[in-house]
Amino acid sequence: MELLEILKYTLPSVIVFLTAYFILKQAFGNQLKQLKEELSNQLVKENLKIITPIRLQAYERLVLFLERISPSNLIIRQNQANLNVFQFQTRLIQAIRDEFEHNLSQQLYISSKSWMMLIQAKEDIVSQINTAASKLNSDESASKLGQLIIQNEQNSKNKSLRNAIDFLKKEMELKLGTKE
Repeated sequence: MELLEILKYTLPSVIVFLTAYFILKQAFGNQLKQLKEELSNQLVKENLKIITPIRLQAYERLVLFLERISPSNLIIRQNQANLNVFQFQTRLIQAIRDEFEHNLSQQLYISSKSWMMLIQAKEDIVSQINTAASKLNSDESASKLGQLIIQNEQNSKNKSLRNAIDFLKKEMELKLGTKE
């Protein structure tokens, strides 16, 4: 009988305690989940504030790289008196490789497709230089090689270079949310 009396008073207390415990646990769990989401969103926003200027700079540098290795710009910068075709060809290709190596780390900030297009444009330009050089004697004047490369560039319009630049611009607009 005494046991029933004790249960009569303690059982409702235990039920109230367990109900309160589960309700509070659920409420605090929801609050904790919401707080984690807010902190995560805030962290993402802070990271974007840091990464966005770096990513923008990467796109700028890679477009500049492509412009610098365009045959007409490259020839103007690398032209030097008293070079023969072989020396000029070597100089042009080395300048492209140097520019490329200088910008290797920028691939971290762009898509794989953009990076592959950039590599393809670089390889196409090297191929154009080698093709033009193969049509001349290696001891001829570098100016003949320069003229032939520029003439070939004007005829071909160097689509891979233009495509890579256009793709980088579009990707930048998409990723950074900018429009012209």
